[in-house]
Amino acid sequence: MEEIKYNKFIDNTLLKQDATDAAIKALCKESKEYDFKSVCVNPAYIRLCKEELKGSDVLVCTVIGFPLGSMTTEAKVFETDDAIAKGADEIDMVINISRLKEHDDKYVEDEIRLIKKACGNHTLKVIIECCLLTEEEKVRACLLAKNAGADFVKTSTGFSIHGATIEDVKLMRETVGPLMGVKAAGGVRTHEEMVEMVKVGATRIGTSSGAKLMK
Repeated sequence: MEEIKYNKFIDNTLLKQDATDAAIKALCKESKEYDFKSVCVNPAYIRLCKEELKGSDVLVCTVIGFPLGSMTTEAKVFETDDAIAKGADEIDMVINISRLKEHDDKYVEDEIRLIKKACGNHTLKVIIECCLLTEEEKVRACLLAKNAGADFVKTSTGFSIHGATIEDVKLMRETVGPLMGVKAAGGVRTHEEMVEMVKVGATRIGTSSGAKLMK
């Protein structure tokens, strides 16, 4: 049986408001050393990361409508266009949670579809912020993301009440089926926790403790 390359599950993440250039450079250096799947940073750092990661196959992932998701669709699409133009390889967007709770499913799905269109061939991950949703809302959000053509659903921003849980990852995997990506983000801090998340269906792990997870 082929050994699982856990390093390629990891989006090594630094989204803190007070992140410095030095901290972003350190993130990129660490990500190259471990050959992680990507670094996940705020859009202002896309160009710096592209420069720092030159010559490696570590991707640059950035966040859109982050962390609340309550911006207008037009603003999110502009952000996405701008991020792709600056060199982002992957986009993690936050849905409008209020619209989901108001059962305005058309709004949520249309927004995801427009952002996916702006992404083109680039990977789109849809953050549904599980900790704020009922089970029915989680299922509905996952199906809307799938219908809109997104590549992944993602548990959390890491900026709300709590991050990923085993139960949420399991539910998301059962809802979207075997082919769509599921990203567990927030609160995955040990190698053992990462392995458990992968066992129940996660295909990507968002973490600010990338190196620790590999030890």
